[in-house]
Amino acid sequence: MTAENGVSHITPADGNIFADLGFDAEEAVVLQKKSQEIIDKKTAIKLSLMECLAEWIQSEQLKQADAAVILGITRPRVSDVVKKKTQKFTIDALTDMTMRAGRQVNLSIAL
Repeated sequence: MTAENGVSHITPADGNIFADLGFDAEEAVVLQKKSQEIIDKKTAIKLSLMECLAEWIQSEQLKQADAAVILGITRPRVSDVVKKKTQKFTIDALTDMTMRAGRQVNLSIAL
């Protein structure tokens, strides 16, 4: 990938994007840690919604194709939900599917 100005850079998977952006080493570590904590929390929310959907599919003894119609998605997307491929979904999309499954989603914000 090359930018318009001819500069390109790819941070390796085990690298620190914040260091690459020019933050000093100590601050880059702190920012990376905070970023990972946020990602982990969002992933936990997604997993919770996916588990609810997988349980619903199982309890209703639905085939993936039938679940797909109810959820308003394709059958392969149902498979992705059941296999808990969190990176393929937003929290919003999973919330919508959960409500289409007749489940209520409640929001709780803690300090």
